[in-house]
This record gives sequence, structure tokens and C-alpha cells, in this order.
Amino acid sequence: MTTKHNKVFRRIAQQFSGVATADGDGVKLTRIIGSPQINFLDPFLLLDCFESDDKNDYIGGFPAHPHRGFETVTYLLNGRMRHQDNAGHEGLIESGGVQWMTAAKGIIHSEMPEQEEGLLKGFQLWVNLPAAAKMSAPKYQEFPPESTPLECRDNGTQIRVISGRTNQGTVGPVVNHHTYPTYLDVSLPAETTFEQLLPIAHNAFIYVIKGDIRVISDSNDQTDAANQPLTAKHLGVLTQGDEVLVTSGSDGARFLLIAGKPLQEPIARGGPFVMTTRAEVLQAFDDFNQGNF
Repeated sequence: MTTKHNKVFRRIAQQFSGVATADGDGVKLTRIIGSPQINFLDPFLLLDCFESDDKNDYIGGFPAHPHRGFETVTYLLNGRMRHQDNAGHEGLIESGGVQWMTAAKGIIHSEMPEQEEGLLKGFQLWVNLPAAAKMSAPKYQEFPPESTPLECRDNGTQIRVISGRTNQGTVGPVVNHHTYPTYLDVSLPAETTFEQLLPIAHNAFIYVIKGDIRVISDSNDQTDAANQPLTAKHLGVLTQGDEVLVTSGSDGARFLLIAGKPLQEPIARGGPFVMTTRAEVLQAFDDFNQGNF
């Protein structure tokens, strides 16, 4: 861990590659968080990446299914996805757009590709809710690409800001007073440095979409994870600190930087339900089966 001008710089503590799987109606994806490699990173419960230009890999989509007790965040890089729920809400997520859905006490929804050809690529992140908010009313924060700011810097860096604030002051549209998340999609030209302040106690990770990066920390840190580059389709869990300093490789890089306040509460999972006790999970199944969502 390095201090510079009283800052604590983060480093990579662990790296993971994700696990190939399928969900919904056979949609092929890579499970990055929520796998045997890394079960969760409080408050983040799951991170999936779906990516294919073969419609057979995604055309079945995610038919109607329930959620309770957490938030789902769908962010698209390519393609279009139609959302519908049992309360009559409907929306379209497009490239560069985001849907931040607070399932809370219960939603039944579907997410279906609105395309029959071409590349569909994006991420779904699950963010836990504190016990006090798990049975609150469901709600949505939905933003088309024109409402998710794209910060363009003089050195060619581009940052799509979903939530949080960049060092240059661009603020994302998503507001969350439970975990105060940072969600940035960063594109760097070759051999370019990027700095980002983060709350020191927030858990944080980087997922590299393409290219490779290094997280710059203490040059005396001899751990393997800290010294190895983070390459495409790999997740790097970061140590605690108030700033992350990244430099891209010779081909540039694109990556997600995501951080949030840990809730430090018990987690009880049961398929699409995430509560604090097993009894609450069983109650969620019963409520769903009784048609109480």
C-alpha cells in the first residue's frame, strides 16, 4: 500500500477470470462475481458479462422471473434489451444506457433482446440492499445513453459515468443512499494514466473489457497479483484505499471500475432472492408461490 501526498493508493489483491455458464432461456454468459472463485464482494452479489454476435446465444433472453431483496443493474455496451414487469412497467435499454432496478420487496420481470442479429454485449450487476430496505417498494432508475454522461479528456480518455463522480467532476445519474456506488466505464488510449478517488472503506474492483492495464501501487509490493497486468476478461479485486491509479498497455484498454460501501450484514441466498436470514428466503418463495409479488 502506497501513500503519496497523504493518499492511500489501492493495488490488486486478487485476480479472477470468471466462469462460463448460461442463464435465463439459455443465454450464454460469463459469471465473474457469484462464482466458486469469488462468491460476493460486499455489497456486490453477482456480476455477469453476456457477449455474442450469434443470436442462438442470446435470443431466448431472460423470460419472466422474480427478485427480492436487492438491486439489479443492467448496462449495455452493444445491442438493445426490452424490460417488462408484472406492475406494467416497460423500458428499453440501449448501448450506453443503464437500468438500475431496486427489486426490494418483489418484482417479476423479463429482459428480452430486442434484436435478432448483431452483437449483444453488456453486464448485469447485483447490488445488495440493507435489511431495513429489503421490503421497501420497488423502483427504477433508467437512463438512456444521452443521459449517462460521457467525459472526454484531452488525452483521449473517455469515461461513461453511471454513478459516482470522476476526479474532473462529472457525476453519474444514478443515486443510491445505501451503498453510494461508483460505476465507471473507462476507455484509455495506449500507455495512458488514469486516476480516480474512491471512499477509502468502499470495496472496489476492476473488470477489463479489452486491452490490459496495470494498477500502480507500492513498487516494493512483491505479491503476484499486485505485479501482474490485468488483462481482458479478468477481474481485479482492489485493496482498501482512497485512490486508484491505472495505466494502460500498448494497445490501450477499456474497463469497468466499480466500488460501493459494504453493508456488513448477513447474506442468505435462495436463487432469485437475497435476504438476511434463511427464514426470510423461505418466506420469499412462499410469497411468490402465493402470487403476492
